[in-house]
Formats: sequence, structure tokens, C-alpha cells
Amino acid sequence: MGRGWVAPPIQERDLHETPLPRLGGLPIFLSFLISITVAWLAGLHFPALAVGPSMRTLLIILVPGTLIFLLGVYDDIHSVGPYTKFAVQAVAAIMLFAGGLRILDLPVLFGARHLAWPLGLPITVFWVIGITNAFNLIDGLDGLAAGSALFSTLVVLVVAIFNGSSLVSLLSIALAGSILGFLRFNFNPATIFLGDCGSLFIGFMLSALALAGAEKAPTVIAVAIPVVSLGLPILETSLSILRRVISGRPIFTGDSEHIHHKLLQHGMTHRQVVILLYGVSAIFALLSLFLLWPSGSSLGLVLAVLGTGIWIGVQHLGYLEFGELARIAQRTLGQRQIFINNLAIRRATDELKTASDYVQVRRILETAFSTNDFDGFELDIEVQTGEPPTSSDRHLRMRPGVSSNLKWSKPSDPRFRDGWAAWNLDLKLVTTTGRWRGSMKIYRFYTDRSLLMDTNLLTYVFPVVLADALDRALTSNEALVPGVTSVEFIAAEAS
Repeated sequence: MGRGWVAPPIQERDLHETPLPRLGGLPIFLSFLISITVAWLAGLHFPALAVGPSMRTLLIILVPGTLIFLLGVYDDIHSVGPYTKFAVQAVAAIMLFAGGLRILDLPVLFGARHLAWPLGLPITVFWVIGITNAFNLIDGLDGLAAGSALFSTLVVLVVAIFNGSSLVSLLSIALAGSILGFLRFNFNPATIFLGDCGSLFIGFMLSALALAGAEKAPTVIAVAIPVVSLGLPILETSLSILRRVISGRPIFTGDSEHIHHKLLQHGMTHRQVVILLYGVSAIFALLSLFLLWPSGSSLGLVLAVLGTGIWIGVQHLGYLEFGELARIAQRTLGQRQIFINNLAIRRATDELKTASDYVQVRRILETAFSTNDFDGFELDIEVQTGEPPTSSDRHLRMRPGVSSNLKWSKPSDPRFRDGWAAWNLDLKLVTTTGRWRGSMKIYRFYTDRSLLMDTNLLTYVFPVVLADALDRALTSNEALVPGVTSVEFIAAEAS
């Protein structure tokens, strides 16, 4: 353990309880290398068994692959920072590019024309680094990364056989056999971990085999099949980056919100999660094979199935970051309602500046709040001057020390009552000269419907303008309000 060959359960996101060997990539690398060597020697001594690849072609892939493996071994024992990893992986990717394994075209973005090396090199490096680290990212449960890689390797093998690529077929068979033999000891409960040396090596080999297989394949097969067949690690990587960017966290920090962690939080067992994600990997692999016979309909069907499945799956995982992103999108789509709400309050503020009696104030408030996203309001008016009402008055007048309460709600909503599920915004009504004129509570019932307006409009200028309008109405000795049935007025002694 002191040499770093064993992984103790020290981090919060670690799911194992006892220390386990972490250099599981070593037997995979050795068995892969032995298989390739035996096949190459057999081809030399028995020409009938020769599969075609020359030593130079093998070295183009094996030399950078060995570099990535050694990087993983060092990382398992001593730990390496992310930028150092990326630098070494970029060197390995450049070695592939220099050997002729490169992305020559990207029809989705650049049409059918071939890419010049200043553009093809960074795209190739990005592909290699992305896939290499994607398998490292999903290596969080026993057997998950190795099992997912096995499905992707089998797809690479089928595509290589379909295209007649002997080199990729040989390397794919060797890699699949090495992974399958290791998976017996890595499946839950694991007796050995894959480690960075295993996950990085497998990811790099799959990225390199995809580049090698693309040389003889049609454009759609060369580009689409590797992306779809590696769907689970690519999806996990994309989700992790998006989550951390949205939440403002560093991209390279670990967390316990990967897909497998989320499924565990939903009550599934370790084995159930792994088997479920095996099924997801198998679906990605099967869909990618449909593209061996590319056509507009098959490509559209695969993209539709993938898009629908990913959307439903991400929704069920319950990521808070994407829920917040959906609310932002909803707010963006609701810009028209935001304009309507804000203009209603701005218009009411302008009209209140010239209002001189309570009839006008009531009408302005009703008009403004009948079209915005609030559900009603309650206006408490504190009166300090006025004349007592007489029995012959058609209007209600206020005496000093008396308060008036005005309640209004939208016709489709019930009257305010105790215990009703609503929240309110309490506005204190103070005139520009500092005179207290009561308060106004603006209500909104709890609902899934978002509040789409700038609440600063209600809390900054509007209360002062309303207080000034009430002050003018009170000091003018005009009637407080005519008797109307659409609004309730309650006069009560102020406490």
C-alpha cells in the first residue's frame, strides 16, 4: 500500500471497503502485447497465417500506446496532475498523427473537403485526449469501464472486418480478449482495479483503432460509428464538463455525481447499475452497427433514438445543473411575457404620477396586476387626515387614525384566505416627503409557473409613486372610493 500499488478507500466517492490492487491495466497490457507478438511471429514463420500488418504499422500504434500505459502506471503509484497527463497524451496523439493516423475530414462541420494539417492535427489530438480520458472518467464501479470498453472494441472489430482492415481486426481481437480475461476479476465484487494504467491504455487504443479504421471506411462510417459506439464514455465526459461549467466548479475536480453515482442514489445496487450501463453500452454499440449501411433514413433514425434516449435518461438522473439550465431556457422563451409584465408596472408608475383620487388609483392598480404574473394584492392605507362620513354620503370617507384595506385578486383565483399557499412581496409606502401612507402586499400563489418580471420595478420607484398618489388623494378631501362590487374595502380602527 505504501508503494501505491493498492487503492485504499480514502475518498468519499470511493465505493470499495477494503484495499485492492490498482494496477489491473498491467495484465491487460501484457496479454495484449503477447497476443500481438505471437500473431506477428506466426505470420513470419507461417505465411498462410499472416494477417498483413508490418512492424512499422504496429509500432505507429504500440509505441504511443506504451507511452500512455507508462503514464497510467506512474499516475497510479505517484499521482500526476491533469495538465501533465494532457501533455503526455497530446505527445502520443501527435505520434499517431505523424504516423498517418489522423482525422482527414469532418463532413458535419467542413463538408466533404479534406482538412489541412493545421486543422486536422488539433482535431486529432482532441479526439485522442477526449476518448482516452473518457474511459478513465467512467471507471468508478467494478467492471464498468472494462465492460463498456469491451462493447466498443467489438464494434471496432466488426467494422474492421466489414472494411477488410487486417491490422485493426488483429488489434481489436487482442484488445477484446485481454479485456474479457481481466473482466472476470474486475466484475463486482472486484479483486483488482483497472487503474489509470488500464483505463487510459484502453481509451487510447480505442481512439487509435478508430483512426486506423477510418482510413478505408466511407466518411459516415469513419466519423459516426466510433462516436456512437463510444457513446457512454463520451456522454459521461460531456455531462461532467457541462455540470461543472454550469455550477462554476473546476472541470478537473472529482465529484460523486457521475451517472453511476446518480443511479446508486436512486436505490440501485452496485451490480444492477453496472448491468444497466452494460445494456446502455450494448444499445450504443448496436445502433452504431446500423450505420454500416449508411443512408439518410438510417442516420436519422439512429440520431432520433439516441437523442430521445439521452434526453429521457438525463431527466431521470435529476441533475440540478440541467434543471437550472432548463429554467433559464424557459425564461429566455418567456421574454415576451417579461416585456408585458415590466411594461404593465412601468405604465402604472407613469399613470400614478398624475392620479389625484382613489378611483384612479384603484383602476390603475387593477389594470396593472390583471396582466402580470402576480395573482393579487392587498393595499393597507394609513389615513391621518380627513372628515368623518355622514349617513347621506355615497362614498366612504376616513377619519384620522383609521386604516383602509383594499383586497383584489384575479377573477380566476379564489379570494385570499388564511392558510392559502401563497407568498407575498411587502412594499412600504412612504412619500417623497417622508410621510407614511401604509403598505402594499403583492401576492403570488405557489405554482410551477415561473415569475417572469423584473421585481426591482416593484421595489424601487413604484412604492414611492403610489404613496405620493395616495397622499394627493387624501389631502384633496375627495371621496375615498365609490361603492363597487369588484373590489372589497374594509374600514377598521387602527391599532
